[in-house]
Amino acid sequence: MFRTGKCLAAALILTGSLVTASAETPAPAPTPAPTTSKLKLTREKLKEWRQQWSKNHPKLVACRKEVKAKGLTGDDRWFYISDCMGKT
Repeated sequence: MFRTGKCLAAALILTGSLVTASAETPAPAPTPAPTTSKLKLTREKLKEWRQQWSKNHPKLVACRKEVKAKGLTGDDRWFYISDCMGKT
């Protein structure tokens, strides 16, 4: 019973010191809003991504078939697909 009381008192003292310490620290400066040019996707960029996807899609389908034939699962599956896509 005495040990529980000591632990409770220590927790209250610690909590009180943390509250005081947090009140003394200055508030962080607000981060500037990101510029719209970084967030905006242009039509040209989307067209590039679409062309790259169209080019790589048949290769991905073939790699998936190989993975299924080998019976790979989990990380082995993803690493195999990555290696397969890297081949020319």
